[in-house]
Amino acid sequence: MIEIKGCYTAIITPFNKGRVDLSSFRKIIDFQRKSDISGIVVAGSTGEGSSLKEEEYLNLLSKAVEFCEDKDVIAGFGSNCTEKTVDMIKKVERTGVKALLVLSPYYNKPTQNGLYLHFEQVAKNTRLPVIIYNIPGRTAVNILPSTIADLRKKYSNIVAVKEASGSIDQVSEIISITDKDFVVLSGDDSLTLPMLSIGAKGVISVASNIIPNEISAICSSFMDGDIEKAKNLHLKFLPFIKSLFSETNPIPIKYIMSLNGFCQNELRLPLTEISREACEKVKKAMLKSDII
Repeated sequence: MIEIKGCYTAIITPFNKGRVDLSSFRKIIDFQRKSDISGIVVAGSTGEGSSLKEEEYLNLLSKAVEFCEDKDVIAGFGSNCTEKTVDMIKKVERTGVKALLVLSPYYNKPTQNGLYLHFEQVAKNTRLPVIIYNIPGRTAVNILPSTIADLRKKYSNIVAVKEASGSIDQVSEIISITDKDFVVLSGDDSLTLPMLSIGAKGVISVASNIIPNEISAICSSFMDGDIEKAKNLHLKFLPFIKSLFSETNPIPIKYIMSLNGFCQNELRLPLTEISREACEKVKKAMLKSDII
């Protein structure tokens, strides 16, 4: 089973004239593969997974596994319909990914019991490790620590949570009421170091699309006991990290990747290209953090 720790890059999905650009996708993965990251997440929020057709999505996962070689590939996975989510599991398993990052159902606003039953159906129907993805800013419902703990107690293949609630208190509670083998990953780049300090094991990162070694070093330095180095890296890159969310992710990071020759600055509607104001914020932050 995959050992989940360190930095996982939530990679962008490059497009060119409306189509998935597999040549650029390989270039992005080659850059990541040669870095210190633990693996990649494909077709998550940053990868515009909700805008991909099923054929594109499955092909992207298969290509990621083919291109990645020794790095772990995690599938951004799930929908707001439990039946559709379960129906996709076998197709996704056949691509060779190592784990599922399962998004909490969005728009429906399920109760905690509904969330429990949704993830229960996923856990019962897959042989892969399941990482719960809690991001209430996008889904409108927060998965409570007690719900996560109850799921973990019953289903051993629910192995981790990507916590993007923005609450250190919530992270603390999850860690305090789950077993020692359950993994918490930061879902907010700016909170990675604070979360590591209370027991998180890593991050699923947007920033590591462009600075994978640096974000990995925050995690590895902390784990190795070099708190000062981790702190200095966190503070150095914090202005840049914050600029990545000056507009909806992945708008800023895709712009940055295009500046660095990885892809076209093309998104799928309803996402649009970065505004002039956000563009200036990003450039200033990159200069401040010594990225350009």
